[in-house]
Amino acid sequence: MVIVTGASTGIGAATARELARRGFHVLAGVRRDRDAEAIRGPGIEPLLIDITIPEHVRTLATRVDQDPQRRQLRAVVNNAGMGVNVPVEAFPMDEWRKLFEVNLFGHVGVTQAVLPALIRSKGRVINISSVGGKVAMATYGPYAATKFALEAVSDALRRELAATGVQVVVVEPGAVSTEMPSRAVAAANDLAAAMTPEQQLRYGGLVRAVNAQTVSHTTSCLSADAAAMVIAKAVTASRPRTRYTVGREAALIRLTRFMPDRTLDRALAAALRPHYRAGDRADPST
Repeated sequence: MVIVTGASTGIGAATARELARRGFHVLAGVRRDRDAEAIRGPGIEPLLIDITIPEHVRTLATRVDQDPQRRQLRAVVNNAGMGVNVPVEAFPMDEWRKLFEVNLFGHVGVTQAVLPALIRSKGRVINISSVGGKVAMATYGPYAATKFALEAVSDALRRELAATGVQVVVVEPGAVSTEMPSRAVAAANDLAAAMTPEQQLRYGGLVRAVNAQTVSHTTSCLSADAAAMVIAKAVTASRPRTRYTVGREAALIRLTRFMPDRTLDRALAAALRPHYRAGDRADPST
């Protein structure tokens, strides 16, 4: 048995189907009835779960402990999440807290709730991070902050559980063809519209350029099915790596290992420059 949160669409849905194809019984966490009906199929049992609601998390743990077939929990895939591209200054504090509740605290809560079952089965925790968990690009500060934190939690948890036989694996996707990038662009536009005139002057061109870059990347990125294959490997490999990368943006992670910060700053700025509109300035101070 495997739990996959955030299984309504994208990587989560593709992962649920791939694991079911491989013979696992998948508890697929979704938030709406229509998503439950869409994902339901052989080997896939949809559960209505909002990982930020403690009662839902407790219900999930009870479902695992009281499985009628007495199946062991092989893994939990912490995939639920939301994306947003917005400058640090312009992101309201209540939105910061909401983002951390979904992208970090919810995963910690799910992991805590099912960890006794995973310890009994010597199972696995698979945390879906991001290239943004290693590289914080402009306007990705809030999102990257949640993923950097998830990486840290994963490292600590891996070391804490080493003696129990439970393995902790991080999967770091780059651009993947899902609904998340388009939702992130829409959210960025809404937040940009609410910026003050001074913030618009500082960041308006930057936000538009990042959104254009995001759209351009999604036209040539990997499919959700390709990402699901990597996650399934993390679940099933006899000796899984501590981290798996997905997509061409994984090269950014390698760059951070040896490239000085200022050099990386210039490289990222150069990659973004072609996406600025005519009239927008890459450096509003000039």
